[in-house]
Amino acid sequence: MDQYAGIDVSLESSSVCLVDGSGKILRETKVASEPAALIAWFRSLGQQPERIGLEAGPLSQWLYAGLRDAGLAVELLETRHVREAFKSMPVKTDRNDARRIAQLMRLGWFRPVHCKSVAAQETRTILTARKLLQSKLRDVENSLRGILRGFGLKVGATTERTFAGRIRELVTGHPGLELVASALLQAHAVLLREFKSLDKHTQKLAKAHPSAKLLMTTPSVGPIVALTYAAAIDDPKRFRSSKATGAHFGLTPKKYQSGETDYTGRISKIGDASVREALYQAAHVMLTKPVKNCSALKSWAMRISKRAGMRKAKVALARKLAVILHRMLADAKPFNPMAKAI
Repeated sequence: MDQYAGIDVSLESSSVCLVDGSGKILRETKVASEPAALIAWFRSLGQQPERIGLEAGPLSQWLYAGLRDAGLAVELLETRHVREAFKSMPVKTDRNDARRIAQLMRLGWFRPVHCKSVAAQETRTILTARKLLQSKLRDVENSLRGILRGFGLKVGATTERTFAGRIRELVTGHPGLELVASALLQAHAVLLREFKSLDKHTQKLAKAHPSAKLLMTTPSVGPIVALTYAAAIDDPKRFRSSKATGAHFGLTPKKYQSGETDYTGRISKIGDASVREALYQAAHVMLTKPVKNCSALKSWAMRISKRAGMRKAKVALARKLAVILHRMLADAKPFNPMAKAI
């Protein structure tokens, strides 16, 4: 008798449901959200389930890797797909979610997602931390500018080196503002130091990363874009076609067709937002800066801009870059400036 299981993961414990081929619930329990605990519970059944479903989430990749290494037939499910499947259910509980995931596994109505390697997860973590520090730096700087503006003190244009000095110059003679500026500037100095340290490490990582090093042969693709894309792709073989990467990262238009209605909308914006942002930035640089060895791509995008506008041209070029970069990874070949942009 075939059996199917669904796991709804929480921080401390996970709800597990086991059903048979007809959908009848065989067993339900709560197990600690640890690979060893889940493996032990499935081993105690005496029969390995045909499929085990696990919704993608913060702990899911860790649990998935542990269950997979133990030889269990586990599938990592796309969160968006699971959420849509559960919309018709009026009562949401961890127990019910585990039941529904088990039924999805039984019916085969699910979309598996790729579980990234540990190396890719670590790279992504470094990039996320770098971006967070950069964001907080801008928050502190903008807060200082906003505070002083309320007193008629205009900071104006500054550089990284002159910012702190300009702030101190403006608040001199204002005791309250001096106190606030001193605290925020100290926080700014710490954030700046740590950001520079992490940024330097990121640059070194890109130079030592084989995939990122290959991607950086593409004009306008620097260390951050290369690492972001390489970590998101992880394994190029998981895509049947390079063209699929455009849709995977939400860079293709939405489509709705029903009866006489046929509507093509804006890009879907599904998938990894950081990759989408990185590719758009690369496209922006290619179209607005004097970048060498990209005349074919740039001419192709400029033709689009004449009929659809610069913003759409940048999105189209970002999608084109997604396809090109994947092909480079799949073939392990550097960028070819002589290739035609079709």
